Amino acid sequence: MRTSTRIAGALTGLTLTLGGAVLAAPAVRADIPACTQMAELAGATASDSVKAACSRGVVGDLQSCVTGLTGAGVAGGAATGACRAAAHEPRY
Repeated sequence: MRTSTRIAGALTGLTLTLGGAVLAAPAVRADIPACTQMAELAGATASDSVKAACSRGVVGDLQSCVTGLTGAGVAGGAATGACRAAAHEPRY
């Protein structure tokens, strides 16, 4: 077997292996606890409406999330920050 054929085969195998690792990697999870904690620090009480609003932030519906948190007693700027936190990967 020629050296160039072996190198091409090795590179193909490496590409397939790394591609499979990327596909098998866990999906990024959203951070609902961070959102609810920020909302509580801004004056909201922990409730189903706060969790529901943060859940809308997870799927990228920022406006609906902010509206829900504002209705729960969170000031506008804090609600926006909490909703943005909902869409990010959790920090441990």
